[in-house]
Amino acid sequence: MSKTKQTLYGILKGNFLVDKDAQKNWGFIIFLTSLALLMIGSSHNIDKKVQKIANLNKQKRELRSEFVSTRSDLMKLKMESSIIKELENNGFYTYINPPQKIKVKIKD
Repeated sequence: MSKTKQTLYGILKGNFLVDKDAQKNWGFIIFLTSLALLMIGSSHNIDKKVQKIANLNKQKRELRSEFVSTRSDLMKLKMESSIIKELENNGFYTYINPPQKIKVKIKD
């Protein structure tokens, strides 16, 4: 067998875990494992934040739609014709002739 085949075969068998320098290898493996777990946890946190942002954007669009609808209703209620109709329903009527200003002259 060639040197590279032996090295590859040794890695596949796990000889690097039981050799005399195995302590260094185990430390590196533990480091890589903890780094992988950290990356997985971080990606889960990012996914949660992305979902929260999507939900907040959806809620914002709904509230904006409700705001526009309410503002439109308010504009309709503030129109003079709407106010006159509401007052007529309550028994108040508008005059056909506009009010006239009364001037009082004081004689000396």
